[in-house]
Amino acid sequence: MVIYRKMTEKDVQAVHAIEVASFPTPWTLDSFYYEMTENNFAYYIVAEDENSNIVGFCGMCIVIDSAQITNVAVVQNVRGQGIGEGLMREAMRIAREHEIDVMSLEVRISNTVAQNLYRKLGFQDGGIRKGYYTDNQEDALVMWVNI
Repeated sequence: MVIYRKMTEKDVQAVHAIEVASFPTPWTLDSFYYEMTENNFAYYIVAEDENSNIVGFCGMCIVIDSAQITNVAVVQNVRGQGIGEGLMREAMRIAREHEIDVMSLEVRISNTVAQNLYRKLGFQDGGIRKGYYTDNQEDALVMWVNI
């Protein structure tokens, strides 16, 4: 069983480890501490397994009436078990609580698995950001959903 809860400063090390294992240009540890301690617009959710291990996270930036998903990642050995979907559904629930009108995100053009999940959740294609990813200049697909 997985529970979803708001991330705290004590979760930063575990979240950063997932970030490093998941992305070619991961955020720094300091970036996550900043998100937890100084960024008043940041809201992060963690997925915790039955042994209290953090197995995924989702970050978003909430400003006025919109939410931008900043990053989502799940530990590799538990991918495909619905944890990413659970994180996104929880993010959408929280956005509705904050009276958000629209949620958006960028996803690699090559990441069709994530794109399919987002479409399942009602996200629509919004456009392309050319050369968005700095590691290989891959384009990003912008996706959005009305909450």
